[in-house]
Formats: sequence, C-alpha cells, structure tokens
Amino acid sequence: MTLIHTRRRIGWLVAAMGAMAGVLADAGVVAAAEAKGYPAVGKLERADPRFDQIVPPDAVLEKLAEGFAWTEGPVWLPQARCLLFSDIPNNAIMRWKEGEGIRLFLKPAGYTGPTPRAGEPGTNGLLLDSQGRLVMCQHGDRRIVRVEPDGRWTVLADRYQGKRLNSPNDAVFKSNGDLYFTDPPYGLPKGAADPARELPFCGVYRVTPDGTVTLLTDQMTRPNGIAFSPDEKTLYVAQSDPQKAVWMAFEVKPEGTLGPGRLLFDATPWVQQRLPGLPDGMKVDQAGNLFATGPGGVNVFAPDGTFLGRINTGVPTANCRFGDDGSTLYVTANQWLCRIRTRTKGVEFK
Repeated sequence: MTLIHTRRRIGWLVAAMGAMAGVLADAGVVAAAEAKGYPAVGKLERADPRFDQIVPPDAVLEKLAEGFAWTEGPVWLPQARCLLFSDIPNNAIMRWKEGEGIRLFLKPAGYTGPTPRAGEPGTNGLLLDSQGRLVMCQHGDRRIVRVEPDGRWTVLADRYQGKRLNSPNDAVFKSNGDLYFTDPPYGLPKGAADPARELPFCGVYRVTPDGTVTLLTDQMTRPNGIAFSPDEKTLYVAQSDPQKAVWMAFEVKPEGTLGPGRLLFDATPWVQQRLPGLPDGMKVDQAGNLFATGPGGVNVFAPDGTFLGRINTGVPTANCRFGDDGSTLYVTANQWLCRIRTRTKGVEFK
C-alpha cells in the first residue's frame, strides 16, 4: 500500500512499542517460533514466458503461519526485519519475524469503541510514511491514523465534506507526501446497507499533508487495492465487485488529481469460473509489473495489462508486500501468512 522508501528511519517504532498501552509486540505470544522449514502450498501458473524472469520456476510458496480469521495489509519494517499484518475480524495487528514466529503487535487495532461488534472491525491496509511512522486504515473507527513516536494516534482522514468515511481499506503514498486511499463499505457492521453509513458512494480519495481530503472518483462500485506505477504517472485501483471484477488504471495529472480511468484487466470471467477471491491488494515491482491479489491468488501483470502468470495460493488471497532485501513477496491469503522468493524487487527498494 505504499511506494515510499521503506528503508528510511523506523527505529522509533521499536522504541515506542512499550508506550502503546501495553498491547504491542510482547503483549501475548500467539505461537512459538516456527521450526526450520515451512510447508509448501499452492502452485505457479505461467501464461507468458516473461513470468519466469519474475518468479523463478523453482520458487515455492511457503506457509509461514496460520490460524487467523482473515489476513490483510502486510507491511515490512526494514530495521526490525519483521512483518506486520492485519487480522481484521480479530481486530488485531500481528507481527512475524524469522526465528521468532508470530506475536500480537496491537489489539484493539481498527476499532476502539466501547461496544463489542462483529464483522470486519480491525485494520486493513498498513503502510509507512516517509519518516517510517506506521499508518493504519481502520475499518471500525472509519478513519486513517498515523502512529506517532510516543504512541499517540494522529487522525489523517475521517471525513469528506463533513460526512464520515465508509471504512478506509487500502492506501498508498505519493513521493510528495500525498496519501491516496480507497473507501468501500466492508468495515461497516451491515456493509453497504448499514444505517450509520453517511456517504452514498465508494470513493477514491487523496489527503494532502495539510489534511485536505479530495474525492478523486466516485465511479467505482467497490474500490479496494491501490498502487502507483514507478513513475507515479499511473494509479492502479482494484475493484472487488463480483459483477465487475476489474483492475483500473488512472492517469495521474500533474496537480495530483486523476484523469479518466482505463480498464487494465477484467477478471470477471475468472470469478464466473469460481476462482477464489476478488481483486484486492496489490504491489508494483521496479519494472512496473503489478502483483495483484484476486481470483486464483497473486496475479502478475505487465505494465500494459498483459497477464503473465499467477501464484496460485488455492485460497482467497487479500494482499501482498515485498520485504527482506526487496525480492521476497509476503502474501496474506485467507487464514495464512505466506512468502515466495522472486527475481525482482519491490519499487520501494532502491
């Protein structure tokens, strides 16, 4: 959910763990450290010879951890060399590190209200800003917040024209500090029909560093994953609508607004073939290839939208994130956390 330079300073994040109400990294080990070796899951499917130059033919999708309700929003912390990800129904952010396994990082994470609620209350997309501060899309609290070095939360966006957002889902930073995000209704207790819903559409927005929230388009029925091309001239947005399961590409104008969208790829036939999942989170590599979770797993597209191949997880797949040295792709798939080695690197690894 971000194209920022994630190698920048995040040491404060480790130091601040103890300041965040005692609910961070060491507040409850969920599982012991994994033993050596992880089970292999899924398979690779090649539709174009170029796929082998991106994902090696002998690459294995490893299942690192399991037993969650629905995993989402992975973000790599370079200095701590660990991965955070959302477990949305459990309202928690989890932490995984090689040799240590899974620990609870933050709970409550996306919903801090006094009344327990079901559905998808937790955080969804997680990302880092240019200073290495954690930014969280909070479903239940219907906002985007930034975690400060002292553990306080700063609200970046929670309203548009005075009306509460639906449930911010995914976000990406532009290099100038503007934050682009999607706002479908999945985090509302009753979804699109929830009586507390205040906006009659699902928008794609931009929030500038001064807090100004601008609606970029209200023409997508269920905007979800979002990512920039390496030159930031194109904004990709996934639409998780089973009736029109597509990835769109929007021209980014010099002032930061969007031009008309063009269809990058229509996955509706895949949905009709009952491939598990819908267009969801995505990341871009340094060559501009798109790693887009959706029907079948992680679908890899060339910048022009040509389908190159798929990391077939075998289960509905929500999101992905490059980590380690930039060539490892971490995948949140249903109740699992997985990883696979690639021959490319995420665009944020310079």
